[in-house]
Amino acid sequence: MRRSGVPASTLRYYEERGLIASTGRRGLRRQFDASVLEQLALIGIGRLAGFSLDDIVRVFGPQGELRVDRALLTGKADELDRTITQLTAVRDGLRHAAACPAPSHAECPTFRHLLRAAMNGDITVDEALTATNSAVPHTDL
Repeated sequence: MRRSGVPASTLRYYEERGLIASTGRRGLRRQFDASVLEQLALIGIGRLAGFSLDDIVRVFGPQGELRVDRALLTGKADELDRTITQLTAVRDGLRHAAACPAPSHAECPTFRHLLRAAMNGDITVDEALTATNSAVPHTDL
């Protein structure tokens, strides 16, 4: 299935797991129906969203039809929202550190504020990351 861009070993593994089915062989090569391209796209989206292959297997019925578990999708969307929030805070913290006018990070008021709060147990790592979004202004620089 050269058009898919998926390595042959991955196609064989997906076939073993019941995610796709070949229609036969031509020599040593497996042949697949064009509908497998859509299934591969769905698998790719699922993997990108963080679903395990076991989760994805449960989404496909025995004949390749979709059996969407809406609660599973909602749960994964909520998980992605939390991840996006955390990654946004990390990104913003990295940008702040890169542009901070303080002579060193140890002198950055935002960094010092977060460090003190973390040392005192006032915030967790997640809260510290979120706090970088509302950074302490550099008024003393």
